[in-house]
Amino acid sequence: MKVVIIGPAYPLRGGLASFDERLAREFQTQNFDTTIYTFSLQYPSFLFPGTSQYSTDPPPKDLKIKVCINSINPLNWIKIGSELKKLKPDIIVVRYWLPFMGPCFGTILRLVKKNHHTKIICIADNVLPHEKRIGDKQFTSYFLKSVDAFVTMSEKVLTDLRLFTDKSAQKIVHPLYDNFGDKIDKAEARKHLDLNVDDKIILFFGFIRKYKGLDILLEAMNVLKSGNQKSEIPKLLIAGEFYEERKLYDDIIEKNNLQSQIILRTNFIADSEVKYYLSAADFVIQPYRNATQSGVTPLAYHFEKPMLVTNVGGLPSLVPDKKVGLVAEPNAQSIAEKILELYDFGEEYFLPSLREEKQKYSWSILVDTIKKLAE
Repeated sequence: MKVVIIGPAYPLRGGLASFDERLAREFQTQNFDTTIYTFSLQYPSFLFPGTSQYSTDPPPKDLKIKVCINSINPLNWIKIGSELKKLKPDIIVVRYWLPFMGPCFGTILRLVKKNHHTKIICIADNVLPHEKRIGDKQFTSYFLKSVDAFVTMSEKVLTDLRLFTDKSAQKIVHPLYDNFGDKIDKAEARKHLDLNVDDKIILFFGFIRKYKGLDILLEAMNVLKSGNQKSEIPKLLIAGEFYEERKLYDDIIEKNNLQSQIILRTNFIADSEVKYYLSAADFVIQPYRNATQSGVTPLAYHFEKPMLVTNVGGLPSLVPDKKVGLVAEPNAQSIAEKILELYDFGEEYFLPSLREEKQKYSWSILVDTIKKLAE
């Protein structure tokens, strides 16, 4: 069978690209003829909040990737839609994470559907975005009408989807990011990153955006610092690129004299470096204000790192409390208390449940779900 994945992939970088490439490999493992159609232009530069949209890693040699979709050119949408209509793949898997992509994807897929053969399955990361804009609902509605069935990775997204459509949908857990290498020795990882081998270190990982609550975590670090704890206060390693103005975060650090407790690595983290950051940490902290699901959670599962998540969106269901981590309320006091509680439990306490729970996070489950929905 022939499958086409529409979404970010090399030479683009980031979690969505890594996901699509790993999904393509799983389809190949199951003997699908697999091609990724990715963007020649994903976002106009003025809409992109980071420093670069492009990877510096070498291209993957085991994947067929066609760099061809222009998100803002309707003539391109017609060209790609007509091409895929003639190609007649059995399944198209399309990623949807932002209403901005609705007109582009919706137009391409409407043309494809005229071949009366291809089944279109959407993996919906979000239906309603974290940061709302004019046109979100209209663009999303236009896109959703072109899809046959849906996969979501959180109950929140499934609930949002039901505001628009009653088409077939299946919720699964976000598969493990197992394509960044294996867990390595903590001391070795810290030496590689030039971190103190003996420090307590917690990790905030990923793009920095308001909804992810890094400012709340920084305030929690001040609560810890001000609490005159007898035990050593952990250091916070922030690994990820600012996708918004950083002044808010710098001001919190300066106002509370947190410089000695914060380690800033706020450049983009290349895929080849991910394993060092996850392996170097004691715990992974996700202090989100709101969330559907998080790609950081399956990453932490893969590297067997206990997590602290906030009680928002789909996060608590992914991180069973006192089994694979702890659940805090989205405020500085609660997060500070739970950080201390993590250290009271210790890493080893959570490992058996982490190893058991991670078995649910299989790429084969995702591909099997897509196949069943297409049937």
